[in-house]
This record gives sequence, C-alpha cells and structure tokens, in this order.
Amino acid sequence: MKKANRSPRFWIVVALIICLISSVGASLIQSNGGKVEVTEIDYITQSGLHQNAMLLKPKTATSENPAPAILVSEGWYNTKEFQDLNFVEYARRGYVVLAINMYGHGDSETIEPVWMEDPLSNANGLYDGIKYLHTLPFVDKTKVAVSGHSYGGYFSSRSCMLDNLQEDPLISAAVIVCEEPELMSWDPDAYVGMFGTRDVMIVTVQYDEWYHRVEQADGTYSPAREFIHQYPAQAFLNFYADDTEMEVRDSYTIYHKEIDGVDVMREIINPPITHPVAHFSSNVVSYSCDFLNESFGQPDNIPGSSQIWQWKVVFNTIGLIGFFMFLINAALAMLDLPYFKELKATAPVEPLPAPSGKGKAWYWGGLVFGAVFGAVVYVLLYSWAMGGSRPSFFTQEASWYIGTWSAICGIATVLIMIVSYHCYSKKNGLDLAERGIKISGKKLWKSVVLSLFAVFSTFSLVFLSDYFFHVDFRCWCFMTIRAFSAEKLVQTGKYLIFWLIYYIALSVVTNGFNYVKIGKKNWISCAIQMFFVFIGPEIIVLTQYITFYITGWSWTELHFPACDTMAPIWLYSILVILPLAAFVCRKIYQKTKNPYIGGIIMGVTACIITTTNTLTQIGLAAGQAW
Repeated sequence: MKKANRSPRFWIVVALIICLISSVGASLIQSNGGKVEVTEIDYITQSGLHQNAMLLKPKTATSENPAPAILVSEGWYNTKEFQDLNFVEYARRGYVVLAINMYGHGDSETIEPVWMEDPLSNANGLYDGIKYLHTLPFVDKTKVAVSGHSYGGYFSSRSCMLDNLQEDPLISAAVIVCEEPELMSWDPDAYVGMFGTRDVMIVTVQYDEWYHRVEQADGTYSPAREFIHQYPAQAFLNFYADDTEMEVRDSYTIYHKEIDGVDVMREIINPPITHPVAHFSSNVVSYSCDFLNESFGQPDNIPGSSQIWQWKVVFNTIGLIGFFMFLINAALAMLDLPYFKELKATAPVEPLPAPSGKGKAWYWGGLVFGAVFGAVVYVLLYSWAMGGSRPSFFTQEASWYIGTWSAICGIATVLIMIVSYHCYSKKNGLDLAERGIKISGKKLWKSVVLSLFAVFSTFSLVFLSDYFFHVDFRCWCFMTIRAFSAEKLVQTGKYLIFWLIYYIALSVVTNGFNYVKIGKKNWISCAIQMFFVFIGPEIIVLTQYITFYITGWSWTELHFPACDTMAPIWLYSILVILPLAAFVCRKIYQKTKNPYIGGIIMGVTACIITTTNTLTQIGLAAGQAW
C-alpha cells in the first residue's frame, strides 16, 4: 500500500504510538527512571486558598532520612511546567521539590490583585508552599530553599522578607532568577538586607528585557549586560559592606562571609541570554545545582554540568507532533461516519491555476499586505489593548491583547478577500461554491460538530498523559499543550470568537483563494502560505533582539516604548501556531474542499492553548495592572 493511500485510521494509530512514546519517555526522565515519585497535588494553603503543584520526592527521602527541599516557581503568565529543567535536575540529585503554580496561574486559585503586595497573600503563594513543605515528614526542615523566575524570583525575595517576621525562619537558601538581588522593604524608602544568613544566588541575564537597569548619576540607565559592574550587584556580593570596605567582585564566583557565626554565601551569574531563555538554560541549571550543593550538601553527588532535562524537552516535543497528527486525522476519519459523509470531497481537490497578469499582483500583493498589516497592528495595538480598553468581563489581559489582534487581522483578511473577489477573482472564474467558501447551513453545522469532536478527542490525549504520566506536550515556550481545570474552559469560551474570526478567515483565504498551482508540487503553495503568516511576527522578534544584541537595549525600548517588551515575547508561540495552522487547514481542505473545518479546529485549539497557559485576574479594573 502506498503511503499516500494510507487511511486516516492508520495515521491515528501512528499518532497514538508517538504520543505514548512521548509520555513514557518524558515520564522516565522526570522521575529519573522511577527513582523519583512524581505527584500532582492540590491542597488548601494556610492562607485558605487552593494551590496546585507538582511534588517530586526522591525515594531516598524518608522520615528516617529527610532530604533538603526546594520550592520552584514560574514567572508571570507562566505555569509550573516551565520549571521542569529545575525540578528534574534538583529531584534527581536527591532534593524534594515542590513546583507550584502561583495564585492566578495554572490551576491555582485566582485572587484579588491587592493580595500581591499584601502579606496575607504569603508572597502570592510561594510562602504558602514553603509552609507546606515544612509539614512533610521526609523534608529536612533545616535545609529548605526557595527559587523562582522573574515574578517567581520577586516573590521568592518576598518570601524571605515574610520569613524574617517568623520566630523560627523556614527558608535557609534562595536562587533568584531574572530579578533584582535585593527588594525594598515594606518601607519603600530603604533597602534592607533581607536575606540575612541565607545562602543566595542571583541570575542576572545580560539581555533581560525588564530588569537589572541601574540609574546613573546623569539620570540615564545602564543596560542589563553591565549590571554586574553596578552598585546593587557589587553591594550584594559584598554583603552590603560599608562603601569603604567594598571590593570589586566578579560573577560566577561564590563569596563567603561569617554572619552571626554562620558561613553565608553570595553569588551572581550573568549568562548572555534573554529573560525567557533563562527557563531553558543549561548554564543556569548547572550553577544553581552546584550552588545548592555547596549550601546544603547534595544528597546524591552529581555535578551541575550533568543534566538530562533536555531529553524531557525532546520527548515533550515528540508529543506535539503526535498531537497534531492525531488532530488532523481524527477530523478526516470522522468523514467516513454516515452523519459527516457529505462533508467529504467527492474528488481530489485541485489547486487553482497559477496566477498570471494582474492575478500575480493580487496574489503576492495580498500576501505581503497581510504580513505587513499584522506586524504593524501588533506593535501599535499593545498600549491600547493593555491600557483601559479591556472590559472587566475579560479576565486575562494576554488573551485580550492577542485575541483582539487576531480578530482585527481576521477582519482585515475578510475585507481583502471581498475586494479581491469583486475586483479580480469573480470576473476570472472563481466560483465560491465550487471552492467550498459558500456552503449550506446544514453543512456548516456539521462542520462545527465535526471540528469540536476532533479537538476534544485530541485533547483527551493530553489529559490521559497527565493522569497516567504527569507530563504533557510542549516545546519550551514555543508551544505548550497541558491538562487544565474546567474553569479554564470558561476562559476559552470568553475569547473563542476572536480566534475563530482569524483562523476561519486564514483557512478560507489560504485554501479558497490562494490554493494555486505554484511550481510542480502542491506543497509549494502551502509552504508559501506558511511563510507569509510567519514572516510578520518573525520580523518583529528579529528586529527586537538583533537591536538588543548590538546596543544592549531592545528595539521597542529605543524606538517605540508604547509597545512593552512583553509583546515580542508573546510572539514566540505565534511563530509556531500560525504556520502550523496554515498546514493543518490545507491538509484538511484537500480531503473536504471545506475551509471551515480546519479554521474552526485551529481556532478552538489555539484559543485553548492561549487561555490555559496564562494569568487570570479577577477584581481588576480595565487598564489596571497587578
């Protein structure tokens, strides 16, 4: 049997095997070959709030032989799974690890924004997690560390501040990633040596989009890559000694000082990476493992340079391939069911003739306009979308921004199709019914039903992987497909229309209008569509970081401060999902001559991915930030 003639059922079986390999492989890495017990836990904290976390317990950690423990936390807008490089490596070294979702993140409870700075929030859940670790009999209560990335680092420092108020402090070490080395006290006019006798390592990356800029005497700020030479870094490494006693100290060096009879350590590392890349840096993992080893005495003597978490990334990525292979073929397999049979194309779907004459201008001009329009609107929209425009009904600001941008691009795509059709395509023989653009209400309804069945049957693989193996399908920050609570479907429902407008429009233009004969192979036409939906966001990202590399400042900081540096970071996943959507829609269209099925499938899928992987806020007025 030729490969091209293999049925969707065959590819569904292949996809299931791929997803199983992904889940088993990722689980084996995460559990260190079964030496670490991994448990998804939900508990009520001492603040009276629900917190979701992952507990990794080495089998060597027992009540008779308690082990050091480390709490790790994600950054703003992320989930606990972003800490997998840390919890994999810490746990395999014998540490008990609690990877939490901060309040409002993942499946932890969403709280009022005022709680962020309120001591009652217990550092947005981090200090609650520390308290939980101290209830576990297999944890060495004298060796408990806190670590977080970005806002997780901010709240790690807040945890130490809260810990200072305790008669018997609970935290003995901290690893602060991509945050300032010392927070202000509750009195905003004074710095405090909040870390005291705790061992502390700070990761200050050279291309941090937000932090580590220090105000100079002339009112300007130093770039992040010079932070190690600035006063806050040097003061931290000198244990806040008097200025006359300070010496110039370097990064990647552990400095010691005796405080209250205790040997205390301080270290700063400053790798040449960006803020989000610190989530995926073997350099950061290596130094943090070695630092904690020196602080606590590692239960299992494994050097920091010995790492296996990258293999989990490989297996998680393999799962993404299986996920989308299953998604496409689940939709195609359902075409053989009696109820959906009329949605199946009666003959192979052929591309339109290659554009010629004025057709070339409409074809290539439309692609270029769409790419430029999307990039320009993305940059210009940020300050409006993140300002006072968001109604209180929409409780995820990232989804509001990306969703609004998607809808605007979708509407623009529809307008381009209308103008193109009436000015060129209609008079040159384009038949809307023949291309599947014009369909009956009955077929449209069946398209919706089939699409939803395909999406939810495919997401069931993610929940099965989570239930049996405690892993999901992801590729770093580019694409994250995770299991989620039912509440997140409410969020998806709020924003779904925004994604449907765009992805249905994308599928219609990609297949109804732009499925044309280019070259000798049909895949060339698809590759062109994938390129043009990708190139606009890619230019934004390249411009941002090439400028950052050359000058030490990002492009938005230098030329368009109204667009926060967060905006290009949110494009990471879009760089993958947009060309992938064009591919998925084309594969389904070739078997159905129906552009709506692929558009609905990708619209729902992209919306779920977005709304289940970001921060949810309640009680927040439009335009007000946490």
